[in-house]
Amino acid sequence: MTGELLPPLGVRLTVDVQVREGARGVTYYARVRWTHPVTHHREGVKRSHASLEEAQAWIERLEGVARTGIDPGQLLSEYVGQLGDRWARGIDSTSTFDPYSAGLRKRVVPTLGHLPVSMITAGLVDRAIDAWETEFGRSTVKNTVAVLVLVLDEAVRDGLIQRNPAKDRSRRRTVGRTPVVPAGPESPRDLALPDVAVLTRLVEAAADRGGHQAWGDCVMILATTALRISEVAGLQVGDVDLSRGLLHVRRQTYPGRGGLVTKQTKGRRRRTVPIIDPLRGTLIRLTADRASDARLLVGPRGGVITTATLRDATGWDEMVEKLGLAGLVRHGLRHTALTWMADAGVELHLLQRVAGHQDPAVTSRYLHPDHQAMLDAGAAYSRWWAQSGPTKPALTLIDGDAS
Repeated sequence: MTGELLPPLGVRLTVDVQVREGARGVTYYARVRWTHPVTHHREGVKRSHASLEEAQAWIERLEGVARTGIDPGQLLSEYVGQLGDRWARGIDSTSTFDPYSAGLRKRVVPTLGHLPVSMITAGLVDRAIDAWETEFGRSTVKNTVAVLVLVLDEAVRDGLIQRNPAKDRSRRRTVGRTPVVPAGPESPRDLALPDVAVLTRLVEAAADRGGHQAWGDCVMILATTALRISEVAGLQVGDVDLSRGLLHVRRQTYPGRGGLVTKQTKGRRRRTVPIIDPLRGTLIRLTADRASDARLLVGPRGGVITTATLRDATGWDEMVEKLGLAGLVRHGLRHTALTWMADAGVELHLLQRVAGHQDPAVTSRYLHPDHQAMLDAGAAYSRWWAQSGPTKPALTLIDGDAS
């Protein structure tokens, strides 16, 4: 119905179908008329159809438009234009909105926009994701699928479709560009630094290549506290409690829409992190004779340190490659802290609080896979089975059938 005059919401329709015979056979002319509620002018639209069923289906669609204000046969691109930003209700406008909006504009509409909403199936969504995966990375594809889910959720609410065909599509085995040989699930432990000596070299290299101690301090804080880099950027001098050895994590700062954004931490949960001795000297230096509301760590020019500025200032990729750490990302420093805490014997529930995870299953991935403990458990179970294992149930014959 692209470009076709549609009845306003709530108007009463007058419909009729005329049958006409011609050289090409029988044609069914369906006509729908209404009185515009504002101008009170009589308006209408008509269309020819090859069968009575098609004519009746067309009339039902217009009746649906008048009843709900939504064209059930409209294209996805038309529906997206009609929605505006309604799909973004509940989305963080300072961070999530922009990548989702880009995914909708640059990938969803060009790939699926020419299709009627009612024709979009899980199979079509899968094939769209297949195409995106050949061109874009994991994060980009996930953001694109996420916004498609939100748009089609609105279509479900509007009655255009019965269920959302994009649901659970982001949980496919792979999302985003994948290697030729599919790899197994990646453990966050694999992303951690191997030992403290390597961390020391990395801290020194960051300060040297960046030309300022702030870059080394940032690496040190990340690798000893398990904070996200946005949470390090959000720290204030007053968040450091040296007397009790605690670091209070209350906020995060990151580049967002319109500039820097400071808000609550991920999950909106404040938490405390222990200050270990190797970090104490750095924090003493950063807090000395400074106001409690001053930003704890800033760059050489007094600006906020972000993952991008840390990358650019230190030439991160080249730096880690020279240190024999090719592939190490800034977030790997958070994985380092959590892995080392787990290896030090920090209990799961405390590790979860330090990490700020909602799900303990996520935190448990940092625990060391103690194979010997598992073997000992199996041996104990075997001994129990040999001494007092379960008694086999007696065989009962029914109606003399021994089979």
